[in-house]
Amino acid sequence: MTPRELVKATLEFRNTAGRVPRQLWTLPCAIRDYPQTMEQLRRAYPDDIVTAPAVLSQNTPAQGDPYAVGVSIDDWGCTFVNIQEGHIGEVKDPLVREWDWSDAERRVHIPEELLSFDPEAVNTFCRSTDQFVMAGECPRPFEQLQFIRTTEELYMDLLDPPPAMLAFLDRMHDFYCRWVEKWAQTDVDGIMMMDDWGAQSNLLIPPELWVKYFKPLYRDYIEIAKRYGKKTFMHSDGHTLAIYPHLIELGLDALNSQIFCMGLENLQAFRGEITFWGEIDRQHLLPFETPAEIDRAVREVYERLWDNGGCIAQCEFGPGAKPENVLQVFRSWEALR
Repeated sequence: MTPRELVKATLEFRNTAGRVPRQLWTLPCAIRDYPQTMEQLRRAYPDDIVTAPAVLSQNTPAQGDPYAVGVSIDDWGCTFVNIQEGHIGEVKDPLVREWDWSDAERRVHIPEELLSFDPEAVNTFCRSTDQFVMAGECPRPFEQLQFIRTTEELYMDLLDPPPAMLAFLDRMHDFYCRWVEKWAQTDVDGIMMMDDWGAQSNLLIPPELWVKYFKPLYRDYIEIAKRYGKKTFMHSDGHTLAIYPHLIELGLDALNSQIFCMGLENLQAFRGEITFWGEIDRQHLLPFETPAEIDRAVREVYERLWDNGGCIAQCEFGPGAKPENVLQVFRSWEALR
């Protein structure tokens, strides 16, 4: 099978004879600090999943390098302050400052420029590869609201949302729906969403608020993608066990989450219902354990969660990860099948 066929077979639980698909995520700090390991990984374990380019004809307000020390501005006009090279900073000064969100209309820029990407450039890229191709951008409503308002203020706002906040969320959602639809009309294979929903042991907000305000947004994104025959992926860090059943109900194909944070024994109930798009624990295993422990962890994931598919060998090479452990992740997955 080609990588594209392999990923699709895995998502559809019909990968009876092929290897486990793989994908390496890297932060600039890993590329800078371990160039030889990165070259070895790319040569020995090339990605089966890649991302299409977004060639814009109009520029957003974005400025600066978000991974460089200093200040950068995102597509929505949010200002990030970064104090560590190779990482992304934080928003310290919110765009929306009024408690009732009355200043959102004039202070927040909806980046319509992102809709100016060239579909033919995307299609040309898709035709040039036999890898599984993901859309080049993704909706992230919860995180973007935090960037706009700051995390602390947004959490308080969600307990009793001002009407102007809900009106802004509608505008944001309308933009994301049009964005997803334009990407879904291209030749990409998958559409991705991204929002970090978990703390170390639970959701960041009460589950009932997630169901009320955010589940309907993801339902729309997934329905749009499915209408055009696209697979759907989502990334969410932290302990997200409470929303797994909801995402499965919505028809999400694959979820990238911190499965060791939640416990493999708790996620085993969802085996065969959703694909676990990684990952091997980057809090404890990758930075502190040995390759032998990495091998044991990979085998446990396979034994508990694989069902003629349902697992993608995704791993993040980020801060603190030992290069030998990242290599072992892919060696172990390759040895299993």
